[in-house]
Amino acid sequence: MSDAIDHDTIVTAIVDILKEAETILPQDVVDSIKKAASEETSPVAKEQLEAILKNIEIAGSRKVPICQDTGILIFFVELGRKAVIDCNIEEAILEGVRVATDIIPLRPNAVDPISRSNSGNNTGSGIPDIKYELVEGSSIKITVAPKGAGSENMSAIKMFNPTEKDRIRNFVLETVMNAGGKPCPPIVVGVGIGGSFDKAARLAKSALLEKIDEMDEEEMKLLEDINSLGIGPMGLGGRTTALATHIKKAHCHTASLPVAVNIQCWANRHASVTLGGDQ
Repeated sequence: MSDAIDHDTIVTAIVDILKEAETILPQDVVDSIKKAASEETSPVAKEQLEAILKNIEIAGSRKVPICQDTGILIFFVELGRKAVIDCNIEEAILEGVRVATDIIPLRPNAVDPISRSNSGNNTGSGIPDIKYELVEGSSIKITVAPKGAGSENMSAIKMFNPTEKDRIRNFVLETVMNAGGKPCPPIVVGVGIGGSFDKAARLAKSALLEKIDEMDEEEMKLLEDINSLGIGPMGLGGRTTALATHIKKAHCHTASLPVAVNIQCWANRHASVTLGGDQ
C-alpha cells in the first residue's frame, strides 16, 4: 500500500504550486505571447506585448506575483481511487492558501458578497473553489488556477434553445467584443457547450487549462474570428486579441443548449502537483 498523504504534505504542496502559479507563467503561454509579438504589425500593439513579456521576466526573476490581482483561487483535484489520504484534504488546501497568502504574499481578495467584508486570507464560504474528480490510480493531482476579476467579470453564459446552435459563434464573438480591453487582452477564451447551467460554466473554466497551441480546426477557426475583431493587446488595436480558444462539450438535456464563455487575461496562470502513488 502507498504511504498515506498527510496534512503537512498537502499544505506544503499548496504553498509551492501557488508560488509557482502566481510568479511564473507556463512556458506555452509565454511562447504564444512571444510569437504574437514577433508577428504583430501595429507598433502600439507590439509595444504592449513586449511590456507584458518584460513583466513576466521581472516577476519570475524576483519571485513576485505577475499581477497585483492575484485572483480568487480555483483548485482542480484529481483523486486516485486507490490514493491513501490521512487527513481532511479540504482543510489542508485551505490552510495552504492561508499560509501562501501571508508568505508569497497574495492580495486578500475573498469578500462576503453582500457586506463586502474581507476575510483577509483568501478563504471564506465556498472559497477557494475546489472541484473534485475521481480518477484511476493511487495518487492525487492538484492544479491551482488563480482567476482575476478583470477577466472573470467579462465572462457570460446563455441558455439557448436546441435549434439555436448556429448562434453559438456569434455569442462568443459578442462576449469578446463587449469585453473589449477590460480583461487585459490578449486573452484566452474557454467555451463550454452542453451539460447544465453550471456544468457549461465548469467546462468553460477547465478549458482554460488546455495547452495554448493544441487547438483543433473548430477552435482555430473561432480564434481567427476573434482576432479579426481588431481589439488587440490591451484593447489598443492589433492582430492579437486572443492567444487561444478551447472548447469543451458535454451531453445535455434534449430541450436545452447551455453555452458558457469564460475569459482569461494574458496571465493564464496555473500550476500542478502530484502526490503519492507511482510518480
